[in-house]
Amino acid sequence: MIDVPGSAQAEGGVAAMRCSIRRSGGRGGKRLVVPATVAAAVVSGLTTAGCEAGGSHAVAERPAPTVTASLRSDLEKYLDAHGTKDHFSALSLRVTHADQRPDISVGAGTTRYGGGGPVPGDAMWQTGSNTKAFTSVLLLQLEAEGKLSLRDKLGKWLPRYPAWRDVTIGQLLSMTSGIPSYTEQRAFLEDFGADPSTRFTPERLVSYVRHLPLGAAKYAYSNTNYLLAQMIVERASHDSYADRLTARIIRPLGLRDTCLPPECRPDTASRMPTPYSTQSILPTHVNKPLPPLGLSWAQGAGGLVSSLKDLTTWDKALYGGRLLPTAQQRELASLISMKTSKHITTVTAGDPLGYGLGVVKYAHPAAGTVWFYEGATLGNRVLHMYFPKSGMVIAVAVNSSVEEDTLPDLAGTVYKTLSAHDAHDRS
Repeated sequence: MIDVPGSAQAEGGVAAMRCSIRRSGGRGGKRLVVPATVAAAVVSGLTTAGCEAGGSHAVAERPAPTVTASLRSDLEKYLDAHGTKDHFSALSLRVTHADQRPDISVGAGTTRYGGGGPVPGDAMWQTGSNTKAFTSVLLLQLEAEGKLSLRDKLGKWLPRYPAWRDVTIGQLLSMTSGIPSYTEQRAFLEDFGADPSTRFTPERLVSYVRHLPLGAAKYAYSNTNYLLAQMIVERASHDSYADRLTARIIRPLGLRDTCLPPECRPDTASRMPTPYSTQSILPTHVNKPLPPLGLSWAQGAGGLVSSLKDLTTWDKALYGGRLLPTAQQRELASLISMKTSKHITTVTAGDPLGYGLGVVKYAHPAAGTVWFYEGATLGNRVLHMYFPKSGMVIAVAVNSSVEEDTLPDLAGTVYKTLSAHDAHDRS
């Protein structure tokens, strides 16, 4: 997630999946009722079993809804329950499996609040801090090539920030650097609020915190960490961050709908549901549209735009070990307890959340151990869950961001629906 002040981000439970794993913002809104889409295979009938007096009538059972119809119903119920309060109009869901079952893609609502067309199957979204794992993978690939080490200190790569010279790259990626987050600074919020289309540079964003004292070397979510990581990618590769993303990840994985603004195709914004701010920290923008591609404030910490099809393809490659050598894959998955800031080998019911290098492992009470992340910008939320035992990925997206987030609840509902249909199919 992208960490924005004011958001009561849940850090535990299925109710705890978030872009910034600590986030903020405020919301309010108006309700949009969306007509239900006609479900496939809704067939019923009344047949006469006998015509004699006293003859019985047999009612043919209504076939069970397909899994797609059930999931569409889940989305529509969530939209009806939360769309007004959280001022969103659009929902997308994608489920992919590791076996031969076809992917499931479901949408609900309309592309803008109070109007617009239906949400297209290829809708694109601001993915927020799902971007962080891309940044981590770039650095881990560079490490595998001997161009840097996660033990390297900032004094080597970014000497312009002497106060942080002893912070390591690994501490940036694991959120244990102690460097404050620029998204929590009033000056940044005022500048963004004055003009959401402002073109920020990484240096300007870091300037909001470079004068602040360094905190303790313990887990604390900070978007500044990943801006600095982006700068190191560029220093070590002698190339732009956007070009490295394209050459090392986007092109090899065939991610046709993934881009870092402003390096996006001209039609990208037209495929994006309108983002809405309900953040009390942006008082002049509450319940108002934000620029779909106005993401220079997030960059390597949360600036990517993508479709859920691309995102689930990326997640399967990320967690399936297709992008990194074994040693770097282990580093990616090394965990810091978000509760104690200690290194942990795995998560447990008593210590359920572990932060890796731009990824989070969670001991889910129903689903078991999963990887997840919820990325939040100031106008979108995108959450994914990866199930290591089955290889299934669930990804959901919505076109607003909130202080009291319930999107993890929807992900939990989707998981229950999928489990129920799997159990029915096996019976």
